[in-house]
Amino acid sequence: MDFPELHDWKMTPREAVALQKQLARRVCLENRLPRSIRYVAGTDVSYRRGSSAFYAAVVVLELPDLTVVEQISVCGRVTFPYVPGLLSFRELPVVLKAFRQLQTVPDVVLVDGQGIAHPRHLGLASHLGLWLGRPTIGCAKSRLCGEHAGPGTQRGDRTPLMLENRAVGTVLTTRDGVKPLFISPGHFVDVSSAADLVMRCVGRYRLPEPTRLAHHLSNEARRQG
Repeated sequence: MDFPELHDWKMTPREAVALQKQLARRVCLENRLPRSIRYVAGTDVSYRRGSSAFYAAVVVLELPDLTVVEQISVCGRVTFPYVPGLLSFRELPVVLKAFRQLQTVPDVVLVDGQGIAHPRHLGLASHLGLWLGRPTIGCAKSRLCGEHAGPGTQRGDRTPLMLENRAVGTVLTTRDGVKPLFISPGHFVDVSSAADLVMRCVGRYRLPEPTRLAHHLSNEARRQG
């Protein structure tokens, strides 16, 4: 998969915060998902605590049957420190390395992380969307920021995730009786379309299949690394 360089990665945390604020203004929340979505990618990162080796995975599935058509895993060295709210500056370089090896261009990418539901409105999914120039959706297992009511316990129940008096995502119950996920637009998708697409990708488990399989693949790469 080919895409241009958005910026370099040599910066301090303070410079990264300034860049986040600049890039957040470029995020587009108009729905540009194709009318007929065929390929959905999922991505995740795994690493050993205290190690600089990060393992990224990308898995591409085909709708509507969620059939795996391609999967890539790579290893990269990370030098950016852990700073809350700056996760993308640690994980994206190795994630982009995986996407550059991808042969199938996805219509949309699901990311294990936040989209605009972020203190500076540029979580991992939004940052990745700007790099790829593709629609992206954040599928987080926990809340980073914002407030919400209880979504209900039945599959498909949802409630808005609010931040600064606007909806930045959806708290979505994907399976009966399980904890909800925090779904937020990354880039080129709106709040409601992001949640609808995630539900199309849910199989037998709480997590949507693209990110669930990417999670397993990145963990396997770490174990073998």
